[in-house]
Amino acid sequence: MKLPELRIGSLLARIPIVQGGMAVRISTSRLAAAVAQEGGIGIIAATGMDIDELKREIRRARELTRGIIGINCLFAVRNFADLVKTALEEGIDLVVSGAGFSRDMFQWGQAWKTPIVPIVSSARLAVAAEKLGASAVVVEGKEAGGHLGTTEPMKKILPEVLQAVKIPVIAAGGIIEGRDIVEVISMGASGVQMGTRFAASEESGAPPNVKQLYLHGRHEDVVLIHSPVGLPGRALKSPFWEKLMQGDDLGPDICDACLKKCSGAFCILEALNRAQKGDLEKGLVFVGECVEKIREILPVHTIFQNLLREIDAIPEGV
Repeated sequence: MKLPELRIGSLLARIPIVQGGMAVRISTSRLAAAVAQEGGIGIIAATGMDIDELKREIRRARELTRGIIGINCLFAVRNFADLVKTALEEGIDLVVSGAGFSRDMFQWGQAWKTPIVPIVSSARLAVAAEKLGASAVVVEGKEAGGHLGTTEPMKKILPEVLQAVKIPVIAAGGIIEGRDIVEVISMGASGVQMGTRFAASEESGAPPNVKQLYLHGRHEDVVLIHSPVGLPGRALKSPFWEKLMQGDDLGPDICDACLKKCSGAFCILEALNRAQKGDLEKGLVFVGECVEKIREILPVHTIFQNLLREIDAIPEGV
């Protein structure tokens, strides 16, 4: 099967694969640039970064590739506006908003002539985003890693969204192999977003022990936690998860007020940051539902080669 190109606003990706923006510091310039260099869309996860760090990451990505580079930012973080505006000022190619969106962000995109792409989990939210000015939407189902907006599978939500909007629709959640891409493209999606497969790449910012968790993760090791953000989160079992299940007091000694709203049960950004540093006693490892399909930690170039070979082997119309 021949893959279509992915057009978002004035951007044109040769391969319709968007790399998920995985925080904290799993998706940095090295990973984003590697994906963009292959013809996909590379995403830097801005969540958990300060302004100067985000500027450095965007500039570093630009040094590594001339491909398409975007950012992903969690709408729930208090410095969301500052991070997005900084990225726009740096000339980022597109902005992906996770776990929510507002009218303001579309106005910022219009001012900078930059596509704004919210992640949605229903046709209702997709329609609202289109009316506000979204250039595309990412439709994310329950199979995705990280914060989730639904308990419904992506393949149930996708047809509903495709029928409701005219902008490009990018499917996310549970996409690991070439046949997964072909299936959702055949359903009408303009492209796919892949997070976990790229988290388990050589260029990913995940430390070696977390990458080993990805490799050895089984279906029964993937669990749901209740994030302080107010949403469920899909993660891997770990010592930190065990403490959560036991009801241990994991509240932070000092609160940085990093979220607009927070339950205070634990600091989500600190837990993700700890995991990125390899501390599984205090770290939370987000992951997608289909992590068990991943059997090797590979360079991004090899991942793309394997995906395209798998796709080429699938006849048209299958």
